Amino acid sequence: INALHFTPDLFPPSSMLYTWLSTLAGGALVLYVSLKIFSPYFWDDLVFLWRRKTFKLILKKRASNGVLSLIDLFLQRVEKIPHKPFIIYEGKVHTYQDVDKRSNRIAQVFLHHGILKKGDTVALMMGNEPDFIHVWFGLAKLGCVVAFLNFNVRSKSLLHCINKSAAKTLVIAEDCLESLEKDFIFHLMDNNVTIWLMSSSSPFQQVHTILDKLDKVPDDPVPAHLRSVTNQRNTAMYIFTSGSTGFPKAAIISHLKALTACSAFSQCGTFSQDIMYVTLPLYHISASLLGLGGCIELGATCILKKKFSASQFWNDCRKYKVTVFLYIGELCRYLCNLPSKEEDRVHQVRLALGNGIRPAIWKEFLRRFGPIKIFEFYGATEGNSFFLNYTNKIGAVGRAGIFSKFIHSFELLKYDVWKQEIMKDEYGKCKKAPIGEPGLMAVKVTQETPFYGYAGNKEFSEKKLLRNVFVEGDVYFDTGDLLVMDQNGFLYFSDRVGDTFRWKGENVATLEVSEIIGMIDFVQEVNVYGVSVKNYEGRIGMAAIVLRPDQGFDGERLYKHVVDFLPSYARPHFVRIMDVMQTTATFKHQKMHLVNDGFNPEIIPEPLYFLHESARSYVPLTKEIYKDVISGEIRL
Repeated sequence: INALHFTPDLFPPSSMLYTWLSTLAGGALVLYVSLKIFSPYFWDDLVFLWRRKTFKLILKKRASNGVLSLIDLFLQRVEKIPHKPFIIYEGKVHTYQDVDKRSNRIAQVFLHHGILKKGDTVALMMGNEPDFIHVWFGLAKLGCVVAFLNFNVRSKSLLHCINKSAAKTLVIAEDCLESLEKDFIFHLMDNNVTIWLMSSSSPFQQVHTILDKLDKVPDDPVPAHLRSVTNQRNTAMYIFTSGSTGFPKAAIISHLKALTACSAFSQCGTFSQDIMYVTLPLYHISASLLGLGGCIELGATCILKKKFSASQFWNDCRKYKVTVFLYIGELCRYLCNLPSKEEDRVHQVRLALGNGIRPAIWKEFLRRFGPIKIFEFYGATEGNSFFLNYTNKIGAVGRAGIFSKFIHSFELLKYDVWKQEIMKDEYGKCKKAPIGEPGLMAVKVTQETPFYGYAGNKEFSEKKLLRNVFVEGDVYFDTGDLLVMDQNGFLYFSDRVGDTFRWKGENVATLEVSEIIGMIDFVQEVNVYGVSVKNYEGRIGMAAIVLRPDQGFDGERLYKHVVDFLPSYARPHFVRIMDVMQTTATFKHQKMHLVNDGFNPEIIPEPLYFLHESARSYVPLTKEIYKDVISGEIRL
């Protein structure tokens, strides 16, 4: 200490120190106020960057400690908070430990009675219930890849999904099995697909059952080496998306992508004390990874609903003291359509995360239900990046803040909507869309933002990539969406390009719907597209049909056909009978003029028909029906 030669003159007088601190504090205040005035979103951008970078560091630290997958993270939570409620379903509490033990039993059943081995793909077809999670986690503990099937899909599409995922085992809920045709079930078994039913008994001799075997196996963990992950970029699951064309495609979800998706809620400022309400179907990435996985990431509790119910939504929120929830645009509109009540603002919900909410609904939602922070995001199941409106600016789906270059690299490319192609310069390179104009969202593919593609479909995987966009060798992911960026860096969704539209929160692939309608003998040619309806999010299905010579239109037969083969959200609600279908020079159907025409019988000279549920038929679309649809008297 003496060697340091401390002397009093090394330290300034207290008055001078006070002056320094006052100057420093004053400067900080001036800087803060200046940034608020001249760069109002600076602090929001900085906090978001900090959260993103912090999470990446957490991922690396976890990986060094052996946490390489979602099931690893779940087991870590079981060890730390075994008795905390994880899932509450229809009033019954399932703790983290409960879910762990039941999923162990399911893993033991497959280990002892099945022929599964590590790396096998298993298709899972179940609705929202705790056993969806038990089966999912049980299979993950065996090192299996799980393919989530949409329980709304029917025969042809379902067979396509199973084939593309290369699944040789199907686990199905009892109510889902009842909705399938017997011939289809036999067809699966003839093609060496083993079926396991989540029941104690089966109507088919060849279908195995699970529930009757659970009590006969221990709830001990299966060997840990079965779930071990050697590379986080290996496939964890398949989640199906309709993509831009054709039948549903199996988006490859790696272990790293799954863990990253689970961080969405934590980047919005949520905590382990939060209680999350999940009403969306678990086969969607929003519910399974952002929602359920988000709870695991936080160590929070999930209130799981079998099916969304607008009338029960706020009562459930009050009953379970819900603080955060997941939404799609339609969900918020349904809530706004409820009759106003005095207790509309009597709840503890403070935050919502989702996509597809219109600005008008957003404003109405806040007016009705209070100052809930809405975090609108933009992303695709198969996409390689995720955009978040972390400032809660009404209407925006994301933000490219001043630090965005440290998070992701993207461009909005100038796009010719009529020709449906990217506009290029004289050197063959893509043009960038100006600020304020729609452009095709393209995200650069890098080591940090990889594109994993679709299972069993290299052709479609390649079609989603744009090569040599600006320089030789660069690669971008084509989202298939048009977005607009304003001068402040906010991103706004403009429209979908290609053949897909969105209705009731689901992507509808027009090619698939066209193929189904084309199976009817009086249809010669069909062109399916989406049209906008006042006060509804997305676009509703409409089909332009050219009839076969000497054949008439049969509304009852078409109604029965689409009900039998298509989920409700994919059924065209309007039909337009055409003499001839307009095509491009390369014989592609033209859709833009049909979309622009809409379904107004006062404008369109051709016969129009409307899907009338009570009549169980397509009936002539009269001026009266049209007015009732536009006014909201007829609900779609």
